[in-house]
Amino acid sequence: MKTVAVIPAYNEATRIAGVVEQARPYVDVVIVVDDGSTDGTREVAHAAGAVVVAHPENCGPGAATMTGIGAARAMGADALITLDADGQHDPRDIPALLHPVQEGSADIVFANRFGQRNRIPFIRRLFNGIGNFVTFAATGRWVRDSQCGFKVFGARALQDVSIRMSGFEFCTEIVRESVQHRWKVAEVPIKVIYSEYTLAKGQSFAHGVKTALKILLRSFLR
Repeated sequence: MKTVAVIPAYNEATRIAGVVEQARPYVDVVIVVDDGSTDGTREVAHAAGAVVVAHPENCGPGAATMTGIGAARAMGADALITLDADGQHDPRDIPALLHPVQEGSADIVFANRFGQRNRIPFIRRLFNGIGNFVTFAATGRWVRDSQCGFKVFGARALQDVSIRMSGFEFCTEIVRESVQHRWKVAEVPIKVIYSEYTLAKGQSFAHGVKTALKILLRSFLR
């Protein structure tokens, strides 16, 4: 099974090398999608051993993820792992996330930051809870951590998935894809590493509301 990690990155020059280096032992290829960065992210990722695909301008995490999926398909990947570039996900969790796909019990695996004793700030728990309810309203599927960027796509999901939304709402779109294509789903608890840096990179309340409205509007227009 050829495994590829995809890391969308926007201005993560101070963090991306560590994420790439920690992920490399668990996969065959690491792809970093440089989403229009202006701080040298592309060069740092390449020096760390990643294959770099670059957007000429910032397009958003959904668009960057889909670009990475396309690159992984072109490489003949059998399984794809997505994770964030800011270091909040621990690549040592990759084997546990891959396991349901490798044994054939899942087409997609969602990481669950709330399944272990992680120290998650209340405001993050609140935002993610709202995101879960919005996702359920839009898709009819309950996922315990629907907004987490740490996921594994097996061969079937990797072939089927099509992300059309460029912003953070793409996480809900992936849940919708799992319903429409009737993928087998698994959820695996993971460790999360929060710091002042990773918390600052998250969505603001206003942006979260905007994302939720986009999700609900898109669900009614389909």
